[in-house]
Amino acid sequence: MKKFSTAIALLGFVLLSQAALGQINVIMSGLDNPRGLALGPDGGIYVAEAGRGGNGAEILGGEGVNVQFGATGAVSRYLGGTQFRVISGLPSLAPQTGATPGGRASGLVDIAFSGADLYGVIGFGGDPAKRALLGADGVHFAQLVKLPLGGAPINIADIGTHEATFNPDGTTVDTNAYGLHITPLGFAVADAGANDTLNITPAGLITTGAVFPARPNPLFPTVGGPTFQAVPTTVATGPDGALYVGQLTGFPFPPGAANVYRIDPITGISAVAQSGFTNIIDLAFAPDGDMLILQISSNGLATAGGPGPGKLIRIDSITGIRETLLQDPLFFPGGLLVTPSGDIYVSNFGTSPGGGQVLQVIPEPAACGLTLAALAILGLSRRRINR
Repeated sequence: MKKFSTAIALLGFVLLSQAALGQINVIMSGLDNPRGLALGPDGGIYVAEAGRGGNGAEILGGEGVNVQFGATGAVSRYLGGTQFRVISGLPSLAPQTGATPGGRASGLVDIAFSGADLYGVIGFGGDPAKRALLGADGVHFAQLVKLPLGGAPINIADIGTHEATFNPDGTTVDTNAYGLHITPLGFAVADAGANDTLNITPAGLITTGAVFPARPNPLFPTVGGPTFQAVPTTVATGPDGALYVGQLTGFPFPPGAANVYRIDPITGISAVAQSGFTNIIDLAFAPDGDMLILQISSNGLATAGGPGPGKLIRIDSITGIRETLLQDPLFFPGGLLVTPSGDIYVSNFGTSPGGGQVLQVIPEPAACGLTLAALAILGLSRRRINR
């Protein structure tokens, strides 16, 4: 199973302004299934909204439930203390029945700026041949798109057709483009459905990057089959110039089984760089080289006791020590942004129609890494970021 089921009922939630590890500011609210984040050239914080579907054409979605089309996807911006929806009318698919109608949407899931131009990936979650069942409304799904402010999306690369033609992992034809990253050669995309990464030129030429095989399921035969699929969700460039890819893992989403892979920039071969995580939804690097990992769940998405809160983890680039920056306020977080100045932003309630947020996370100094005393004991010195 390549898809992760996030069937939830929206719970009442009060976000405290102070957490044990620092201050949390809610800078955006009222968002529809918010996912990836980007820093704009104007200094604004931009967030992809996957929308809430609508009352249009209906198809069977990748999670085994019917989803309906609606032009409800969007991009919202926070700039100068003001939240504003700068793009609207983007394609969205979501169930319109159940505990949370309009939740768990497929649509615009990640965005990135290349200069002044905004790009995005619009996911799908299933066999790309099903796009035809949506008629003209299906034209932008499973695509890398350019997003003109105030205009309709422009298709750059057909990710769904690449999967249907080549099916690099050799399993069921399935595409769910999820993570987008700008590279010196164009774009890198993590396709969660296809279990691979894609390299895309500015002209839209797609080549397969890394393919991530299924791994043995530690919960078998109690839960799930003998293996689980990789489900890569995010890609970022590390301080060494290599691409790093985080995986959600497929059903039964074993706790502690998610890896971060490093793709060698010369050979293209992937290898495990970090392990022991649960359901990674995004990753990023801080200016000092530390890696930040965002988990959508702490306990595993299929755990009988519930998935638990999300978790934001920082890995010290020198010592490898891991610390949790944020956990309890996170509920199905959808995206992570670390700016060049070290500011941290997380989209929250990422499967909620109308209840999504963007949080600004300001860790306490002690939570930004080892204290100076500890560094002195270790005989290390490094410039840390002052917030």
